[in-house]
Amino acid sequence: MIELKNIDKVYEDGFQALKNINIAFEDGKINVLIGPSGCGKTTTMKLINRLVDYTDGQILFDGENIKQMNPIELRRKIGFVIQNIGLFPHMTIYNNVATVPKLLRWDRQKIRARVKELLHMVNLDPETYMNRYPSELSGGQKQRIGVIRALAAEPSTILMDEPFSALDPISREQLQDELIRLQREINKTIIFVTHDMDEALKIADQIILMKDGHIVQKGTPQEILENPANDFVKEFIGEKRLGRRELPALAELIRTPFISTLDDSSTEHAIEQMLKHQVATIPVMEKNGKYVGTVNLYDALSNKDKQLTDLLDPSVIPINEIDKTEDVLRHMKQGKDTIPVLSSDQNMIGLLDQTKLFHVLHEMTGGECGVK
Repeated sequence: MIELKNIDKVYEDGFQALKNINIAFEDGKINVLIGPSGCGKTTTMKLINRLVDYTDGQILFDGENIKQMNPIELRRKIGFVIQNIGLFPHMTIYNNVATVPKLLRWDRQKIRARVKELLHMVNLDPETYMNRYPSELSGGQKQRIGVIRALAAEPSTILMDEPFSALDPISREQLQDELIRLQREINKTIIFVTHDMDEALKIADQIILMKDGHIVQKGTPQEILENPANDFVKEFIGEKRLGRRELPALAELIRTPFISTLDDSSTEHAIEQMLKHQVATIPVMEKNGKYVGTVNLYDALSNKDKQLTDLLDPSVIPINEIDKTEDVLRHMKQGKDTIPVLSSDQNMIGLLDQTKLFHVLHEMTGGECGVK
């Protein structure tokens, strides 16, 4: 837990950047600091790893006052991802990601295993990318490397200062999805600075909205949308977003029973199942019900000689039954006709009923979404 108590920050020229800031950043959650330029959001974030020191108040990191901690040791416990990524251009991707583990004197084999694990986590093949240099990567790939470099030494906390703002809209949305997916696996405390309200609403578990060095409102995206604290919050959110109505619980959007196949089935059998039931994709499960992945009919038809598990589509991101309702719309952006819903122990419990969801959206928008 990271707590800021009665924090003030006054610069030498007399400018007060922060005024009585009190906030607890939730463990294992994505905490988003947002507000207009100059509101104090980046300063607040930089206080945590002592890139900036506060004037008054107290910051506790797992109960310990950070001013009583060695700044270098503190920073090694915290990952940091910035807007311009900051990869070392003269170093390979492997050495970029391995920077902090090397400083911590990790065993060479442990470092190599960790780098490969992290590259797999962001869908970059280690053998392809480990020996490349930053100049050989796209903007989105560089940003993925920036994120996993911050994760390399397994810190409990990650600071992210507008990490996706320089990317094109498509890459930015992909990285937002990647971050949400990664967070399910890594369960870190993430403090994320942005000026983009759509980004905040999409990724946040907790939003902290700031203005002129003050916290104006904090809460879940749904709480802020439903109960904006004042006119500034309403204006910052925007009328269009405030017009959203709450989606039904995910439990109401799960379709059962569903067609599936086992991971030890033949590819031919999976094709037969898809043709028989007139579906283009089929979920693959272990005998104990654990979800393995999804196979596309067209991939299967083109690769009948391959094992079924070699044909799993990594672009299909399942939904967890405990996901927020906002996640439902985010998964709809995949453009997939089969989106699995999993239990907390990764067993498959159904599919997202997209027809029902479209009808719900149709009613919520008064028919403006074009759904018949």
